[in-house]
Amino acid sequence: MKTLIKLTLASALALGAAYGALAQEFTKATVKKVDAKAKKVTLIHEELKSLEMPAMTMVFRVQDDAILEKLKEGANVEFVAERVNGKLTVTQVK
Repeated sequence: MKTLIKLTLASALALGAAYGALAQEFTKATVKKVDAKAKKVTLIHEELKSLEMPAMTMVFRVQDDAILEKLKEGANVEFVAERVNGKLTVTQVK
């Protein structure tokens, strides 16, 4: 019984550590321009640690229309960017 409890606890800890590693890190940015037709957004962003990219202004693809609707020029947002098919893409916004 003690062995089963130890295995269960070890599994739970490992799962928690794995989830933390997969969690996306949000980055602060200001929306400079939205091009809904091209599904692109220009962001003035802080350092993107997950992509090893310094703070700068750049254009990103936007994953879907629901995200585009949240992006308004001049708005301060937090976002997640990932490489999707080799293109830097905004995948989450809050």
